[in-house]
Amino acid sequence: MPGGSEWILILLVVLLFFGGKKIPDLMRGIGKGVREFNDAKEHVKSELEAGMKEKDVVKPAASSNAN
Repeated sequence: MPGGSEWILILLVVLLFFGGKKIPDLMRGIGKGVREFNDAKEHVKSELEAGMKEKDVVKPAASSNAN
């Protein structure tokens, strides 16, 4: 993880490349990307949990039929 002086250097490089006017658009795009990533992560998590619950329900029924 970058320290304080490294963050300052990174910010200066970003300012040089994009300029002051494009920074808000850049941050907005990054925010949308992070939000989409988190939404997808939550969706996958809920799908996995639903699958695990479904597997738990099916598993005891299958083992009781085998006996």
